[in-house]
Amino acid sequence: MTEKEKILKYFERIGLEYDENAELNGEYLRKLQLAHVTAVPYENIDILRGTPLKLDDDSLFDKVVLRRRGGYCFELNGILAWLLRALGFGVTEYMGRFLRGEVGVPMRRHRVLKVEAADGVYMCDVGVGAKAPRCPLLLKEGLVQKQFGEEYRFEKRDFFGWVLTEKTNKGWGDVFSFTEEVQHPIDFVQPSFYCEKHEDSIFNKDYMIAIKTLTGRKTLDKNTFKIFEGSELISAKELSDSEIPVYLKEHFGLDV
Repeated sequence: MTEKEKILKYFERIGLEYDENAELNGEYLRKLQLAHVTAVPYENIDILRGTPLKLDDDSLFDKVVLRRRGGYCFELNGILAWLLRALGFGVTEYMGRFLRGEVGVPMRRHRVLKVEAADGVYMCDVGVGAKAPRCPLLLKEGLVQKQFGEEYRFEKRDFFGWVLTEKTNKGWGDVFSFTEEVQHPIDFVQPSFYCEKHEDSIFNKDYMIAIKTLTGRKTLDKNTFKIFEGSELISAKELSDSEIPVYLKEHFGLDV
């Protein structure tokens, strides 16, 4: 399959029409990320099954695009990085720390992308199952950026580097951080293996499945299916083992 054919397949996967003459600006990047997070689910099914994850471009393309699966940050931001580079964007990959709900300094286990577009430098991330930006954010300190009723802002700190913060009813809270040491694909193998196999990992215990919507998100947390509007929980339903495959297919597009 040629690169052009792969791009077309990717666009079909996320429900967009490919325009090879599109300007590589923030608005185009916004369309790509929003389509991605509302079409491709965050999911850890392979980890729960003990199926080893492969992070090379061909394996990620096969899983996410051809087999219409999802993944987590090391997979989803990895395959998005491939697409953006193939389209002509400048992409640099960084390792981050997920800070929301943490006490102390958590380990680096989050993959994020810095993307250079025609009208600025953006942070792109399609690899968070919890509440997170659906669209790219300008990588600019102190700028309050609003989207879908949510507000985000970057801070710079001596140790954590760039820190993404979010507006909550209690003020500004941390989401994740990253520093600007350039990472190569091989650098994500070890932390991903930790997430897959270590006894302290949160990813190998129960279902962690989510997909963004234009108004919130849908999740499967252990065996509880939830619908959120913004940050508000609208409904929750405990699923039986026989119901889970039905809900995976209907709400997350996962035929597993």
